[in-house]
Formats: sequence, structure tokens, C-alpha cells
Amino acid sequence: MDAQLETRDKATDRHDEDDAVSLKAQKAALPLYATRIKVYPRAVTGRWRTIKWTVLVLLLGLYYAVPWLRWDRGPGAPSQAILIDLDGRRGWFFDVVLWPQEVYFVTGALILAAFGLFFATSLFGRVWCGFTCPQTVWTDLFMLVERLIEGDRNERMRLDRAPMSPSKAVAKGLKHASWLVIAAVTGGAWVFYFVDAPSALVRIFNGTASYEIYFCIGLLTATTYTLAGWAREQVCTYMCPWPRFQSAMLDEQSLIVTYQKWRGEPRGKHKAGQSWEGRGDCVDCNLCVAVCPTGIDIRDGQQIECIGCSLCVDACNQTMSKVGRPAGLIRWDTLASQQAKEAGHNSGTTGMPWRPIRPRTLLYALLLAVAAIAMLVAFVLRTDTDLTVQRDRSPNYVRLSNGDIRNAYTVKILNKQQSAQQFELALDGLPAARLGFVGADGGFTVHPDTVGTFRVFVTVPADAAPSGSKPVQFSVRDGRGRVRASHEAVFVGPNR
Repeated sequence: MDAQLETRDKATDRHDEDDAVSLKAQKAALPLYATRIKVYPRAVTGRWRTIKWTVLVLLLGLYYAVPWLRWDRGPGAPSQAILIDLDGRRGWFFDVVLWPQEVYFVTGALILAAFGLFFATSLFGRVWCGFTCPQTVWTDLFMLVERLIEGDRNERMRLDRAPMSPSKAVAKGLKHASWLVIAAVTGGAWVFYFVDAPSALVRIFNGTASYEIYFCIGLLTATTYTLAGWAREQVCTYMCPWPRFQSAMLDEQSLIVTYQKWRGEPRGKHKAGQSWEGRGDCVDCNLCVAVCPTGIDIRDGQQIECIGCSLCVDACNQTMSKVGRPAGLIRWDTLASQQAKEAGHNSGTTGMPWRPIRPRTLLYALLLAVAAIAMLVAFVLRTDTDLTVQRDRSPNYVRLSNGDIRNAYTVKILNKQQSAQQFELALDGLPAARLGFVGADGGFTVHPDTVGTFRVFVTVPADAAPSGSKPVQFSVRDGRGRVRASHEAVFVGPNR
């Protein structure tokens, strides 16, 4: 008996070793780079396709039109409604002007966008990827142009397999020329957010625009043409990090596009008049695969390539309508509901109701609300005047002929208002101090939406001068005596 067991163990070990060697051989045979299998998405109509077209028109319309919106801010100010003025170091958003020191508003906007994306994902899965992602939107636009020129799925496949001919060259050339025009308009529209759009457009076409403008337009044209025209689904599959960590925001109550396997299997071809007993509703038409922009089969379950565009839902509903079966074989549903339906579909179980309110969504909603409130409070409390004070460090102080001690400061007053303002400067912390000004008599006029720079001297009698450094506070007041801004500084005297 022991000999038999030993023989069997040795045979098992040899079998395991053979399997390990075979597995290593298979892995060694796998190429490091797999050739892309081109995807030919088929056109489809339906509710979700209509929603996607509506979102596409709305988003692209806003993107291309916003730089051309005009907004009257008075003389000396740009008339573009939304402008990121890099030369002037400020951002114009209608009547709101953001300065570089207010970059925290940009940070807050990014935080709001992130929490909003987390919240939407926990509720509706990859709704961002399927409907509003720039890669999805421009790829849809490029594929629309492709269909208009080369035809639908089957025509495009036949054209690609056919040898080069004059008609094929014309079709391909027209398609790529159209893509380049769209990409160039896209790059130009992005540049127009940073320069005055009408004047920049004229300079671009007459050849007098800066090299930076031409470079940015060329770079954005190349990336748009490459990503939306050539890379397409590879961006979502290999380049985008979002699919890799979105699973952390999903749970069994998140709405996702899913195939109801319990209802569709076993699948197979179906002829008119045949009974549906003992088989599923899926007739294996593969239309859901043909319309998928990433080329996957939703019937294989959840996959990283699925962007949740819902086109397979429209395609499957068309097939179900033709064969006389209920719609919704592929549908938006939760994993919890699908598990409940699969467990009890023979007993008539209708599934589990969707629970949008749950700990995960409450947490994201709370974080979103806190960030929004913080941004709102910061915006309401933002001042229209700012003050900075820089003390001269060389020398630290000057002893005048009468023994008084003097410090020199550079004072900068930022006037964020759209009209000139008159300010007065005051000093707290040194009761005996006297203020002296270069080119001003205690009053400072600051032009609208600019920074006024002034030289200020603070003089203290020798007997009242502090030993070493003493904290002081500068403040600017308006014509009504209201403090508009203040800044902490120090006054340096001789060490005793």
C-alpha cells in the first residue's frame, strides 16, 4: 500500500511539474505586444443613442461657442465672457475676476468635480465615460463623419479589405481631411479660451499670431486627430486610469449596463413559429457586439472595456421587438437586483428595488456638500482689495542725523474693482511712528483691476525705537475710513 501511494505521489508531482512547464511555455509564447483588432461599430437608433447625440451637441456647442460670448466690463477690460488671461495673470468669468493668489478656487473646482464624479459613479456606474468624457464625445463625432463618407459597418469593412483604387483613395482622403479640420477647430477653440477669440482668429489666418499659438493649435490638432481618429477604444482600455479604480466606487446597488443571463441563456438562433420553451431570449444575433464602440460582448459580464454607453441596450431592444420578446434583455440594473432575479425568476421574483440612498452615496454627497459650502463661503468672503508689504532688508534700518530710526517698505495695493479707488495707509503697533511716502501725500490712487506699488518710510524717534524687531500691522482704508485690507510686518531697531 505504501509503495502504491508513493508511486501515485510521484506521478502527481510529475503531472504538476509538466503543467507548470506547459504554463511557462504558454506564457513565453505570448507576445509582448498584441496587434490591434480594429473595431467597426455599427450605427444604431434608439432612446440611448438619441440621448448621446443630444449630449454631444450640447457639450460641443458649449465648447466651441463659449469663447465667442461677449461681456461688457467697461473701458480697459477684455470683452470676452470667459478668458484665462495668462499675460495679465488673471481669469475672467463674466463679472468674476480671479487673481493668481486665488488659485485655491481652481483647486476647489477640481475637488468639486472629483467628488461629483465619485458620486455619479456610485449611482450610475460609468455614466461619465459613456456620455460626457471628451474622448467619447469626439470619437462619436469622428465616427459620424466616417459613416457619412465610408458607410456603415459592413461598407467600411469591405472598403478596408478592398485594394487601393481611386474611389477608395478619395473616400479615405476625404475622411482624414475632415478629421483634421475638426481637430484643428478643436485645438483652435481651446486656444481661444486664453486669448481674445476674434482678434486671435484674424491673426491666425493672416500669419501674424505668435509661435506659441500655432504650436498649441498644432499640438492639440495632432492629439485630437490621433486619439479620436486612430486610438479610439485603446484610450479607454490602455491609457485611461479611470477604469482601474472606478470599481472602488461601485457596489451591488450601482446602476450599470448588464446582460440578464438568467433570462437570455441558453442562447441560440430562433426561427419564426418555434417555441421559446427550454431556451433563453437571446437569439445570438451579435448586434450588441456590432454596435459596441470598444468591441466587447456585454454577455460575457462586466469588463474593463465597457464604458456604459448603452448602445447595446438599443440594439438588443430592436432585436427583441422583431422576435416578439420583452425589451430589456440588456438593461440598466444593479447587481443586487440581477442576483435576486436570477435566484427566483421561476417563482416570479421581480428583483430588488434600487437603493440610491446608502452609506457610500451619503458619504460622497456629504463630501460634495462640504466642498461646495467651503467654496461658497470663500467666494462670499473674498475681498476686492489686497495688501502686501515687503520691508527692505539691506540695510535693516537707517539712523537719521537727528538719531531717529527709519525702515523702508515696498507696499503693493491690489484693486480688484472695475473703477479707480483712493486708499489711505495706516500703521498700528508703533504709536510714535511717522509715515513718509514717495510720490504720494498719504493717499494712494490705484487704477481699476491693477496693482499699485508705492515706497513707504516708517520713522520712529530714537527714544521710542524698539530693540530688535517689533511686529506692526499696515492697513489700507477707503474714503469712508473702512479697513479694506491689512498685512503683518515688522519694524527693526538697533539692539540695545
